[in-house]
Amino acid sequence: MTEPEDILVGGEFAEFRAAYTPVVHPAGTAAVRRTVRRRRRRTAVVTATSVVLAVVVPVGANAALDRRPGPPPTPAQTVTPTPSESTSPPPSTPSPSAAASTRGVPDGRITRSQLLAARLDLVSWPDAPETCVSDDVRLRAGPQDDSVPTLLAGPEYVDLDGDGAAETVVLVACRYGEASGKQVLALDRDDDGRVITMGRVVGTRAGMGDITEFSVRDGGEIRAHVADVQPCCGTPEWAPQRQWRTYSWNGERFRQVDGPTRFGTDPRLTDLTMTARDDVAGPPDKKGIRKVTVTVTVVNRGPVSVRMLGFTGWYGYTVPTDSALDRCRNVRLDGDIACVLDTLSAGASRTYTFTFDHPVTADEPPTLRVIHVDSQQRYWNDLNREDNEVELTSVG
Repeated sequence: MTEPEDILVGGEFAEFRAAYTPVVHPAGTAAVRRTVRRRRRRTAVVTATSVVLAVVVPVGANAALDRRPGPPPTPAQTVTPTPSESTSPPPSTPSPSAAASTRGVPDGRITRSQLLAARLDLVSWPDAPETCVSDDVRLRAGPQDDSVPTLLAGPEYVDLDGDGAAETVVLVACRYGEASGKQVLALDRDDDGRVITMGRVVGTRAGMGDITEFSVRDGGEIRAHVADVQPCCGTPEWAPQRQWRTYSWNGERFRQVDGPTRFGTDPRLTDLTMTARDDVAGPPDKKGIRKVTVTVTVVNRGPVSVRMLGFTGWYGYTVPTDSALDRCRNVRLDGDIACVLDTLSAGASRTYTFTFDHPVTADEPPTLRVIHVDSQQRYWNDLNREDNEVELTSVG
């Protein structure tokens, strides 16, 4: 090649190297990804450049030679750049575990409508009727009317396992009769987007008969409001002991991390005892009514003072007449009537004499029971109910 040709071709290659040298990057994971993305673009650019050089170089050389004397030009030669060897490692197919780690964490936020439309596998219900199923369950929206799994509260959302995505927490129940079994459940999605049960946070059982509500808070904690008994079957709403207990996920299951772990003795209750003496029953009158007099002593063994002592038991078949019953303030409690009298401090005692009319034709002897009534006229259970009632067996 002549000197002019060397100059022209060398200049073209210098411009080519200056333009395309920056696309070569050092090896590394980032370089691999850039190389894969740009490989097709580079191939197209190199091919186009080769074609341009094949045309431009001979034409430019011939034009330059035509302007100066000399021998006839030699036939043009097509110059094809030799592709340089890449310094980046070839792309490889990621392993299944690596591919899984690069995928996004499944979104565990499940709306109420999605919950009610999904088929769920729940935690089994202990000692429940057959209709309280746990496999392939479609939850019913509350309130509870039938013995089927029902969504009572929620959903609430919080990141329970620390993976950066929130899970769903709900309160579900299934009626056992008058009462219901209840569970606080954590739900999530699998990699295919299906709703799955992550685990049971807490459920009703012996000694913890009710769950009324729950809440979630940062750090993956769930607070549940639990009670020792469930209001039903004659148990009033105010009677259960209630506590807040906190639970969190330990990687395998939910465990309690804060709050009381048991209920123990109800601190609102006290122990009343009653003994009877001097049962006196007069002869029946023309209507077959006998006048009965009884003296009772009530002791409050504590630990709680009683705002009002109440006496009940005989109202169903007797008529109070005089004595201590004259001071009664009648209070209706759960369908029964109580004669409410005095306060009684813990450790104190009080004696009463009651006189009432009792029909000779009554099927049973009269009974008398002492009860604890608070300032809101609410009845409270006794710590030992066996010694709260006396039966006047001497009255026939």
